[in-house]
Amino acid sequence: MKIAVLCGGVSSEREVSLNSGAAVEAALKEAGLGAVAVDVRSIPELLREWPSLGADGAFIALHGGWGEDGRLQSALDAEKIPYTGSRARSCMTCMDKEAGRDAMARAGVPVPPGIALTPDRDADFAGLMGKWGRIVVKPASNGSTLGVAIVSSPKDAVEALNSVWDIDTKAIIEKFIPGRELTATVFGNGKDSFAMPIVEIRPHSGFYDYKSKYTKGATEYICPAALDEATARTAAEYARKSHETLGCRTYSRIDFRLADDGALYALEANTAPGMTETSLVPKAARAHGWPFPELIAEIVKDSFAS
Repeated sequence: MKIAVLCGGVSSEREVSLNSGAAVEAALKEAGLGAVAVDVRSIPELLREWPSLGADGAFIALHGGWGEDGRLQSALDAEKIPYTGSRARSCMTCMDKEAGRDAMARAGVPVPPGIALTPDRDADFAGLMGKWGRIVVKPASNGSTLGVAIVSSPKDAVEALNSVWDIDTKAIIEKFIPGRELTATVFGNGKDSFAMPIVEIRPHSGFYDYKSKYTKGATEYICPAALDEATARTAAEYARKSHETLGCRTYSRIDFRLADDGALYALEANTAPGMTETSLVPKAARAHGWPFPELIAEIVKDSFAS
């Protein structure tokens, strides 16, 4: 079997995607599979070049933009090209943080209080901060914490929102949840899915921003996270329920905040999470007992069979 590892792209997460692609290509080869990394600049170009690649399917290591929002997945479905991860509809829902939040909330998974904004709508930041205290301002459809800000004043909120408009057309305004940052990787499909050991994220800067995510040594990761049995069980169940509700296929990563009072809040679901040296899914898989090459091989096996 030969797998084309689709990476690069043209989104703001291009460099992260190239790193993910290189890591996945190496892991596939270590697992005994053929692999070639493909820097995808456009969907039409990929489809034109596909026959010459001689590949049996695609491993999607693209992050953001049309690589993660369902457009690439729709094109691959139309061409009957097997690919890893979630289908188009699930990708589209998860990429839009408003839609993802709404779906998780309807399924009984708690999410922080929040609203969505577009450039034609004004926000009463003073009123929101009066109810919530500090707030988070973030793009609705970006990853890698790009454009995310935690703010304490209406003036800072307006500045953060203006920065979001540079990269997105919709923003999410949420109550900031003081506490611990957790993430859960879910593997499998439907009611047969399961959550791998929870990862706790402790950035030395206090904020898990782009630099903290992709600078080696900038963040401490604890896996399995030091949680009491009830909290660990609840996080795993919320993650699995989110994965199923959102229609995710094979694997996803659900991010959480654990409040100081012990309440859990789901933030978002990721259908094409990072696969770099510092990425979270490989850490959870290792704690589960799957070294990186085995994780990648299992993703391919499960995706192509379902």
